[in-house]
Amino acid sequence: MEGLSESFAASFTVSSDPNDTSAPHPRMTQYKMKPSNTPDQFLRRKRMLEEQKKHRRDYVNYARKLVEGCLEVEDVETEEMEFIEESDKKSRRSRKKKFNPYAYQLMLSEWLVDIPDDLKGEWLMVICPVGKRNLVIAANGYTAAYTKSGYRVNKFSSLLPGGSPKTLKPGDYTILDCIFNGLTNTFHVLDVMTWRGHPVYDSETDFRFYWLQTKLQEEPLVTQASADNPYRFISLHHHPCDASSISEALISVTSVNEVDGLLFFHKRTHYTCGRTPLVGWLKPYMLPEILGLPVPDAFMVGVPAVNKLTLLKSNKELRDGDEEKRLASENCVIEEKMEVQKTKKKQRRKHVSKTGAGMEVEEESKENIQHEDTSEKMEVSKRTSKRGRRKKGDNDMDVSQTDETIS
Repeated sequence: MEGLSESFAASFTVSSDPNDTSAPHPRMTQYKMKPSNTPDQFLRRKRMLEEQKKHRRDYVNYARKLVEGCLEVEDVETEEMEFIEESDKKSRRSRKKKFNPYAYQLMLSEWLVDIPDDLKGEWLMVICPVGKRNLVIAANGYTAAYTKSGYRVNKFSSLLPGGSPKTLKPGDYTILDCIFNGLTNTFHVLDVMTWRGHPVYDSETDFRFYWLQTKLQEEPLVTQASADNPYRFISLHHHPCDASSISEALISVTSVNEVDGLLFFHKRTHYTCGRTPLVGWLKPYMLPEILGLPVPDAFMVGVPAVNKLTLLKSNKELRDGDEEKRLASENCVIEEKMEVQKTKKKQRRKHVSKTGAGMEVEEESKENIQHEDTSEKMEVSKRTSKRGRRKKGDNDMDVSQTDETIS
């Protein structure tokens, strides 16, 4: 009974999204069976790498629309294949939510459950500080920060290209993936999507990281707080995924409380909006269980147990939640477009009815005018004919009188 009660307690939760990778991980217990309908991470990674080779998008136009806030549902595409039943899709379409062009523009991770065979050679690791994930857009002379859900939380001037009147040039704008630490007023730059109007969405991870480091070094004032640049922008360092490099990176951490977790990026993945298995997420205390790597003792104080199957189940719930939000947003936009079309049709009908009534009035007025003209002409002709008859009669009378006098 104790084992059964523990299993029920572990599976029951009040939160709608209990295993969000941006939140502290709940306690894990052993699950006897693998969750149903949970796709293998190996398979999905392989599929995504193959799909991104075939898929090409006009990222210049995409980035411009994102900066201007005029992205539409047709512009946003889901790269990852979702494994959701049709019955669930139909029930989720009933929820309405207004489409937000800034929502889900960040590349989100999954729990790293199935360890890649090429982890050492084809993956990079980044230690992430505690903070809030933000989409940062510098354009049109100001800089704005948005949450993962697309809500603007800050607007300020910065020395990023396009982020202030001083740095604004024609065609310059910057889009960054950052982690914001409110205690230090620092944006830790995790990735770059666009720099000076040049998009790198379809570039591989190792190039994007190199590009980010190079461009921030070219703008040293961005890393310093000033009146023109109230928030610092500092790039996060990436490390190889071999055992020695990961251990050295964790040992070099000055404060354990400042570390939120570790992100693992596949070197060949493009920047994909939404959740992807090509980016993995682990807490430091999970490394001994998942990767079999030792970590400093400070990371192991008061940590919960870890179970791979629970992480796998969490990944499925996260993907289902993302799909539900996306479908609700798309459904709302479709309904809005249908309402606009209905309104346009009504306006056209009104215009046609008014135009038709006006044409009928004009035709009636023309007929009345023609009828009046005709009647007037008839009256004139009658009058003239009467006058002609009178004149003829008078002439005849004059002639008869003349004949009489002559005779």
